[in-house]
Formats: sequence, C-alpha cells, structure tokens
Amino acid sequence: MKKYNIVLMVSDDHGRETLGCYGNPVAKTPNLDRLASEGTMFQNAFCTSPSCAASRSVILTGTHNHTNGTYGHTHHYHHFSAFNWVKTLPALLAEAGYRTGRVGKKHFAPESIYPFDFGGEEREFDRDDVAASESCREFIEADDPFFLYWCSFNPHRDGRTIDSHPCKPNSFGNPVEPFEGDVEETFTDEEVIVPPFLTDNPEARAELAQYYQSIARLDRGVGRLMQVLKDAGKYDDTLIIYLSDNGAAFPASKTTLYDPGMRLPFIVRSPEQARRGVSTDALASWVDITPTVLDAAGVVPEGVSFQGRSILPVLDQESPEDWREEIYGSHSFHELTNYYPMRIIRSKKYKFIWNIAHPLDFSFAEDLWNSATWEVVKRDKPEYFGVRKVDAYIKRPKFELYDLENDPDEIDNLAGKTEYAEMVEAYCEKLKAFQKETKDPWLHKWEYE
Repeated sequence: MKKYNIVLMVSDDHGRETLGCYGNPVAKTPNLDRLASEGTMFQNAFCTSPSCAASRSVILTGTHNHTNGTYGHTHHYHHFSAFNWVKTLPALLAEAGYRTGRVGKKHFAPESIYPFDFGGEEREFDRDDVAASESCREFIEADDPFFLYWCSFNPHRDGRTIDSHPCKPNSFGNPVEPFEGDVEETFTDEEVIVPPFLTDNPEARAELAQYYQSIARLDRGVGRLMQVLKDAGKYDDTLIIYLSDNGAAFPASKTTLYDPGMRLPFIVRSPEQARRGVSTDALASWVDITPTVLDAAGVVPEGVSFQGRSILPVLDQESPEDWREEIYGSHSFHELTNYYPMRIIRSKKYKFIWNIAHPLDFSFAEDLWNSATWEVVKRDKPEYFGVRKVDAYIKRPKFELYDLENDPDEIDNLAGKTEYAEMVEAYCEKLKAFQKETKDPWLHKWEYE
C-alpha cells in the first residue's frame, strides 16, 4: 500500500460560522473554500473538548482528554499534561517510517511523547501564517513519506486591544503593519455577520471585524502551504485535513459544549477520493483524527487502542448508512481555575448535557471574561446575551436536553419535562457506560454527588 504524505492543519478558535464554504458571504476564506471544493466538507464535525490544549490532546492521540490525562491547559502554571505512557500520532508515524514535522502552536505536553523531526520555536512566526507555511518548503520537498502538523495561532485572541476604537476590541493578533510579503484584509464593523449566540451591538461587531481579519490571514497561510505542496509536486499525493481545535473565542462559544463551541469546520481532501466537492452529514469527532491519519498511512499499531474511527470510508458519501448515530464530548478544565466539568451525547437530533458541577456558576476563561463583547454584559446587565438569557448561561441545571431540529440554538431545555424523563434516564445510562469505557475519573460523581 502506498504511504501517502499527510498534512494536518489545526487553527486556533475558528468557528464554522466564519468560512465561505460553510455559508458566510463576508468572511474571506477562498483557499479553504477551494480545498472544500476538491475534497469533503463535514457538516456534523465536533471537537470533544472546546478548549485548546485538551482538544489538541484528543486530535493527536485518538482518545478523550480525560483518558489521556490532558484535563486542561498544558502551558504556564496550568500544568496539565498527558500521561507518559500515551502513544501519540507523531510517535506512531515515526515508528512506521514517516518523517514528522510541525510548525506553530504546540499546546501539548509532555513534549517527550510528541516527537517531531522538524520544527522550530513555537512562536517563531507567531501570527504570520504565510511565513510559517513558507518555512515548511524544505521539509516538504525532502523524502517521502512525511507528516506535517501545521498549527496557526490565528484567529485566537491576543493580549492587545485597539485603544483607538471606541469599543476597544481585542486585536486577535492582527499586526499594526502587515507582515513582510503579505497584505492584510480588513473588515468594517458594519459588514460582519453577528451569529445568534452573540448580541448584535457595537462591541461585538468591532471584535468580529478583527476576528474576520485574523481568519483571512489564516486562510492566506493555508493557501501558501497548498502552493508549497504543488510546487513540490506533492499536492495530489497528500492527505490534507483542516479543522479548528474549538469554536470562536467569544462567550457562548469557546469553553461551552453548545454547538458554537464544538460544532466545527472539518475539511478533508484525500488522494483516493472518487468524488470531490462532497458535503457529508456523517457524524465526525476529533477522536477520529488519529485513526484516520493512521488509516491513510497504512499503519496498524499493535497494542494501541483508539476511541474514534477512520472517516476515510465515508468521504464520498453524502449521508452514509451504518455509520455512528452519536458522538460524545468531555470538558473538565480550561485554565486551572476554570473548573466546570461537563459530559455530553450528541446525535443529529438531540443533545444531552450533564453539568457535573451544576451548583457552581459557569466558569469563564480569562480572555472571554475581559472581552469587549462581555464587558457590555457586566456594564449594562441585560437579560439576554444573544438568544440565551444571561442567567441561564451562568447558572446551569444538572441536565440539559435539546431537540436540535426544532431548537438549533439550544434554548428550550427539555430535561425537566415529564414526557422526556425516560429519555433523560437512558442518556444518563449511556454516559455512565461511556465514562466507564473511557476510564473517566469523573464517573464516581454519579454515586457521590
């Protein structure tokens, strides 16, 4: 079997509502749109944990973050990390004879179990994705087969606000002057599209304009990487995957298991596809990424088990039969102080959430709490934030159940209604079985709390 080259691109906080191919007419993502037209675009793809490090541990191990030990952020004093015995994707590919390379964001630990032959300092290119892609040219042009893990810092928030703007939005990593050899794409506050999970006000629009600009720069980096592959004559022999680690860095999205936080862009272009430009409704999860890459590489590791499955068999199918009916999610921490464990089951029709720490107020990530978008809530104390009541967002019940076909914004909680009692009980039993199978330390909460 031919060992295909593999490029796995992971962006940072890129919600699916801001790609042209997913229906946004304002966001500028021509290169990702082109990739989708040549491959498969998943309409039901989900991270398992809507937080950077935890999500990336799932992507690179094929196991839930509570299984591999990465309960939250790995950097700074947060200090979570995977167990030393975990077999990661780069390690398994290296053992199979692949050259392994990375560029950009790491957010994994310990580094000893994530071996890469090629890769510089994490912040070497920072927000300059075009330069990051160009730096991979020599690695791509060398011997086959190779695995490249390309990770952008865009469009994550950064530590800078634009004080010249009356709303003082975050800059989302947008440079004061364009990077060398690149031209910035800017957006006005008026032209951006405010998604339902945000309130349409000047602060949200100001931050979305910066967010769109960061996404456009991310897309240019993707385009340069595709060109490097073509220049090397390897584009058609490379499995290319694009996804985001979690949803947009806005309240009601990132760190939540509502759909804006976990239903994400997922685009796959395989050399073996019989049909291209396909849109599939197959349920996909980030636990599927490692099994998919290993499947494309023809690698069947001994003594290693995964909690996902390869999605290659469904790439050509718009609505595959005999595929999974549900996916599971697991979130415990963001930053060390953001303890709010949740477990979920999601099908195409329903979502069930167990808020394990439900007596506590929902915990905010620092950058979301301090965002201009949320400062309005702290200042004006409105009843609603987007389509959801502020009180319902912060004070959550033990269980949430939503009919996604009739309630896509996840507002009408059915869990407390008598006619859904049996469904709630059935979902509870499914979650217990999932937790037991995946060695979830929070399983005991059913008995002790």
